[in-house]
Amino acid sequence: MKKVTKAVIPAAGFGTRFLPQTKAMPKEMLPIVDKPVIQYVVEELVEAGIKDIFIVTGYHKRGIEDHFDTPNLDLIENLKMGGEKKKHLLEEVERISNLANFVYIRQKGPYGNGTPLLNVRHLIGNEPFIYTWSDDFIKAEPVSRVKQLMNAYEKYGATCLGSIRATKDDDYDRYGCSGGTYLEDGIMDVKEVVEKPGKEKAPSDLMNVSGFLFTPEIFDYLDDVLDKLGEGEELYYNDALKHMLSDGKRVLAVEIKGGKYYDTGNKLEYLKTVVEFALKHKDLNGEFKKYLASLNLK
Repeated sequence: MKKVTKAVIPAAGFGTRFLPQTKAMPKEMLPIVDKPVIQYVVEELVEAGIKDIFIVTGYHKRGIEDHFDTPNLDLIENLKMGGEKKKHLLEEVERISNLANFVYIRQKGPYGNGTPLLNVRHLIGNEPFIYTWSDDFIKAEPVSRVKQLMNAYEKYGATCLGSIRATKDDDYDRYGCSGGTYLEDGIMDVKEVVEKPGKEKAPSDLMNVSGFLFTPEIFDYLDDVLDKLGEGEELYYNDALKHMLSDGKRVLAVEIKGGKYYDTGNKLEYLKTVVEFALKHKDLNGEFKKYLASLNLK
C-alpha cells in the first residue's frame, strides 16, 4: 500500500461573501489572529507527513504564493535589525517557506469542486492523496483530522471521507450525508452519498465535511462524469463518488474524533473562529477575554 505524501488544496474561488475585503486579497489569507486560514490547513497536513502540496489557484491568488515563498530581503533585514526581540519572528517566516514542497496550478475547466482534481491528475499519478478545503478545517486532538483519515486508509485501503456528526437540524441542509453500515465505531462502509438531504431524508447523522483521502481511481470516475456533463453544468466529485459506489468500490465515512469543525467561509463562522482562537492565543494573556467581559454583552 502506497504511503500518503501528497495533498491538493483548491483555492481558485473569488470569496465573494467577504467583498470588498477579498477584492484584492485571497479569502484564504484572511487572518485568524496572526495566521491566515490556509496556514492552519497546511500545518496540519505537514504534521501528518504530507511532503508535496498542490494548490489550485486563479490569477488573483498571488498572495498565497507569496506567503509560502522565501521571505523577501527587506523583511529579513528589518527583522534582523530588531535583534533578539524579533528573532522568533524571523525564524517563523523562514519556517513557513520550508513547510513543504509547494506547487501552484492555475485552474482550468468547468466550474465545480471536481475540476481542481483533474487539474492535478498528472502530478498525483497513481497515488492516494488528501483533498482538503482552504477555508475550513477540523482541529482534532490528540490525533489530527488528516492523520485519522490516513489511519483508516492504512487499515482498509479505501477512499475516506472526513465526517462529523450533525448537531443541528440545519446541518442536514448544509452538508452532504453518508448512509451505510458501520465497520467499527466511527467508520462507515458507505452505500450512498446524499447532498444536503434535509433531516427527514438523511440516511444518517454523519456529515461529510472539510477534507477527504481519495484513492487515484477517483480520476477515472471524474472522467466519466465530465464526458456526460451538459453545457453549463458543474463538475462535482460527489458524482464521481456515486459512480464508484455503483461499481462496488469501497468508500468510507470516517468520523473525526476529538475534533471541532471550523468553517471560515462565511462571515459569522469566521468571526466565531477568530474570537475562539484569540481567547486561546498565548500572546494575548487573557487581555482579550477581559475586554470581551468589559463589553457587558447581553
